[in-house]
Amino acid sequence: MPQLDIEQIKDKMGLGADKVYAVMGEFTDPHDLVHAGRKIREMGYTKIDAMSPFPVHGIDDAIGVPQSKLGWIVICIGLCGTATALLLQWWAGTINYPLVIGGKPLFDFSFSIPITFELTVLFSAFASVIGMFALNGLPRLYHPAHNYRQAHRATDDRFILLVEADDPIFNPQLTTEHLKSVGADTVEVVIG
Repeated sequence: MPQLDIEQIKDKMGLGADKVYAVMGEFTDPHDLVHAGRKIREMGYTKIDAMSPFPVHGIDDAIGVPQSKLGWIVICIGLCGTATALLLQWWAGTINYPLVIGGKPLFDFSFSIPITFELTVLFSAFASVIGMFALNGLPRLYHPAHNYRQAHRATDDRFILLVEADDPIFNPQLTTEHLKSVGADTVEVVIG
């Protein structure tokens, strides 16, 4: 039986050649990262991301990161918790097990405040944790950005700006030149 090499196996499985994930440029100063992110965005790139060892003020606006949807998810689910608590207490007190004790009404909003508060907080907490994991795409055991030679330095002393290959105007050579022109120390085309 003949031996197959890796390329033949990829062709048989329909995998093809490795694809470019992004062009990544490295910066030594956070202000340079923000400036470069702004310039790259002005050039027309839209699929931009940044990695840094600490939060960099202004980078979200510079690279065009949209506002998070998590707040809307949490408030909607929190209001569902409020409605659930009120409905459950109303149903239990007036429909399922109506008891008149000491002349008190079957349902009163003032007595239901503690439970309503607790269920609102509980539903909101679950929504924020589950929503955060869902929106971030976690858990993610592999990301193509880790193929960058110096990716580990983004957690230590370097700032990395990347332009993804999904960008409509992406061209590996041209994007590499653009990152160098905005001050990147080293630039690398990363295979995903």
